[in-house]
Amino acid sequence: MKTYIDNSAIIFIDIINHFNFDGSEKLLKNTNEILPHLKRLRTFGKESNIPIIYVNDHYGLWQADFRKIIDHCENDFSKHVIQDLKPDDDDYFLIKPQHSAFFQTPLHALLNDLGKTHLILAGIAGDICILFTAKDAYMYQYSMHIPENCMASEEKEGNEYALYLMRSVMDANTKPI
Repeated sequence: MKTYIDNSAIIFIDIINHFNFDGSEKLLKNTNEILPHLKRLRTFGKESNIPIIYVNDHYGLWQADFRKIIDHCENDFSKHVIQDLKPDDDDYFLIKPQHSAFFQTPLHALLNDLGKTHLILAGIAGDICILFTAKDAYMYQYSMHIPENCMASEEKEGNEYALYLMRSVMDANTKPI
């Protein structure tokens, strides 16, 4: 990771989640497995002065205020994940209307303004939101590191297939951190 520090941004996708939907038990279990790695990535970003950008579902609130999204999502299932990884006031926080962190968000403009060309993608769900984000990042010609131990999906097979696509089609580095 140290090779790309100067031109990198860390993108946490859908970290603030209520885990209260069909299939969420599996996603929460798999998220718990990657939680220590996500915390380590966040610490690395803070210590290395890498911008951390959270891009999250808006849950119908349409408020780009992470405190309001946390208030809406925090429950007995999600509290430990949210408390361990919630944004700081100096982090960036964007909401997204669909799967990709780029679709109808200012993410591309923010990355351009920050001068970042290398993305470290992490979060949930790997086989949907991270995959769609990686596809768009590839189209915008960003280089990517998507650590396999920082991405979770409901099904392990779906997660592995998404990682395969990101490696083989989108030229992403998926080595663990």
